[in-house]
Amino acid sequence: MTIILILVCLFALLLLGVPVAFALGGMGLGMLLLGGFSPLMAPQSILSTLDGFILLAVPLFLLMSNLLLKGGVGRDLFAAVQAWVGHWPGGLAVATIISCGLFAAISGSSVATAATIGTVAIPEMINRGYDKRFVYGLLAAGGTLGILIPPSIPMIVYGFVTEQSVIALFLAGIAPGLLLITLFIVFAMLHARLSGNFENVPKASMSERINASKRALPSVALAALVIVGLYSGAFTPTEAAAVGATAALFIVAFWLRTLTWATLWEAVRESAITTAAILLIVAGAKVFGKAIALYRIPQDISAFLASTIDGPIMFIIVVSVVLLLMGLVFEALSMILIMTPVLLPAALGLGFDPIWFGIYMVIMVECALITPPVGLNLYVIQSVARTTLGNVARGVWPFLALMLFTVALLYAFPDLALYIPFKW
Repeated sequence: MTIILILVCLFALLLLGVPVAFALGGMGLGMLLLGGFSPLMAPQSILSTLDGFILLAVPLFLLMSNLLLKGGVGRDLFAAVQAWVGHWPGGLAVATIISCGLFAAISGSSVATAATIGTVAIPEMINRGYDKRFVYGLLAAGGTLGILIPPSIPMIVYGFVTEQSVIALFLAGIAPGLLLITLFIVFAMLHARLSGNFENVPKASMSERINASKRALPSVALAALVIVGLYSGAFTPTEAAAVGATAALFIVAFWLRTLTWATLWEAVRESAITTAAILLIVAGAKVFGKAIALYRIPQDISAFLASTIDGPIMFIIVVSVVLLLMGLVFEALSMILIMTPVLLPAALGLGFDPIWFGIYMVIMVECALITPPVGLNLYVIQSVARTTLGNVARGVWPFLALMLFTVALLYAFPDLALYIPFKW
């Protein structure tokens, strides 16, 4: 009953327009006061949260993605991939998905991925006769790869909250990310063949392919540098983010020469604003998490689920429904920060691995990124395409179904997430 009352109050604050960070922090502080606990626990929780070394990776990865976004790297990536696969049936759609995956491996940001590739791919695909709703849905869903393909800011936050290895989470995201890319590509090619709503792109010559690839080579090299450095143990996630941001600045300023002082300032400013918003949400969620821990709500929920839910599969089904419903009103990081402390004890009690559960959570919050009315990627594509939110939302349903199918495969074959980190 207590958790229902808490959630009702939290939803009421959000409906009144209170920002998520202050709603969470205010609820947590109120619970501490009503429970007779010291209100000093709130600032102590915030300080212990924000001095975490791993969180330094967040502004650095954001700066890297914004520098690449402002430097026009998306155009080069898309042009290079299009030169190789554009002549396939549905080739522009395939190029879009692969470009999203490549940019995701650089940026770690869903919104940046959707905005960067969408700016280039949307007009190109529509000019080639692709159905507009399909294009909008493809880009909104393709952008979600930014938080599944490592590096990933939500994985960093999940690892920080649960004290799990961020590198293990990155490794665990590789196979599910590649699986989702493959499913998107297969669907895009089938859709192109069955609908016929596309024009073939002429096959590029080898010289055109080589020239386009040379232009995109620095960006691909940057992704390789970050990934190899992380997985070889040469960099911590924070060090990888710092190296990546420095390399991104060099690429766009001196190699591509597409960065101006004005765009540099925009990249820094937007990174700072997003970082402040993320850290405020993390701080508010930490106070809220401290309060619900003192009230022993996670333990009560674990006991309730263990007594009422028959086995792990029912747990996953119930939790998936809850997360989909929460995705209607919460954005990705808020869902991770609110629900992980509540659900993880129950998941561990049912035998789920915390790394596997982290990948499951990330895929489910990916779904939140493309479900109205709060799906951020919907608004990004709406803004880029200058269309209505309804057009974008109607285009994402097939891709949402593929993401849920990926969750089902992940449950049936846990090694999709666990094999690489445990064998590395």
